[in-house]
Amino acid sequence: MSEHDGHNAPTYRIGAVSRLTGVPADTLRVWERRYGTVEPFRSDSGSRLYGPEDVGRLTLIKRLVDRGDAISSVANLSLHQLRERVTGADLPDAEELGLRPCRVACVGAALSQRLRRGAAELDGLELVGHYDRPQDLPASGPDSGLDLLLIDYPTVQPEQVSEIARLLNRSGAARAILLYRFATHHTLERLDARRILTKRGPVDLVELRRWCLALHSSQDQGRVGAGARAVIDISGPLPPRRYSDLQLAEIASASPTERCECPQHLADLITALAAFETYSDECELRHADDAALHAFLHAATAQARALIETALARVVAAEGIQLETRRDRSDSKPMAGEAPPQTNQP
Repeated sequence: MSEHDGHNAPTYRIGAVSRLTGVPADTLRVWERRYGTVEPFRSDSGSRLYGPEDVGRLTLIKRLVDRGDAISSVANLSLHQLRERVTGADLPDAEELGLRPCRVACVGAALSQRLRRGAAELDGLELVGHYDRPQDLPASGPDSGLDLLLIDYPTVQPEQVSEIARLLNRSGAARAILLYRFATHHTLERLDARRILTKRGPVDLVELRRWCLALHSSQDQGRVGAGARAVIDISGPLPPRRYSDLQLAEIASASPTERCECPQHLADLITALAAFETYSDECELRHADDAALHAFLHAATAQARALIETALARVVAAEGIQLETRRDRSDSKPMAGEAPPQTNQP
């Protein structure tokens, strides 16, 4: 591992990247030369040096190629697009999930025509309505039995956000997917806050089916692709800690249900995972030869810790445990929507 241009981000040699991603070194060179998958730095001696984002891209590209995507079709996707595509690609078929068909309605003449022609590619979806214009969508309400609304808008202006949200409410569907060509980032963020997933077109029907089934399979509407395998991406931000060590100790000893020891066991698991996070991070910094492996372990452990923290939060709520200790300043950044702690104690 070495540094580049004075930045603190680590870099990895091609052998370490090959071991971490599962892509042979010769294949990495071919992908770079022919398809421009990544642009590694060069050391003073001419050796390739890859950053965490390069490793993240190659890990996701390898997953997609293994699932049947042509390298030429995914090589130049952004990191965000690759993550989205992998989430859909890893989703099992509806039969594997044991799901009933996803009941879908569509608004938009062009998309409706595509869905009618491509019905054979939409296994697992039940198309229950096609409406050429937004005003043609009937007001069905929450008893419609509709799982998902597909909406096709070539362009989306800020003043149309409320209109699109009203379409979703009128349909009675739990979620919507909006396909668009042009829109501002701020407009897309406003739509996302209204349970509307936005996808920039063109989108092929196979990918659209994957996203429909991902939303259908997810019990938590804020999480797309609940049935998908976890993707460990060392280039992405690590989830911040939800509980401090002091809070975990408080939870472990505060269960009002004497026979239930789940809070204690979960708190112990999180404490152990947090300790290993620190350990793997230190190993990443101290042992250059295995830096890529330890970066992977650090990211994987952080994801596991965040998942167990979510389970603990549910148990804390169910048990009625009231925390008196605030999160310590030395912990990670506050979670979204949480004010930074002012003191270690109330």
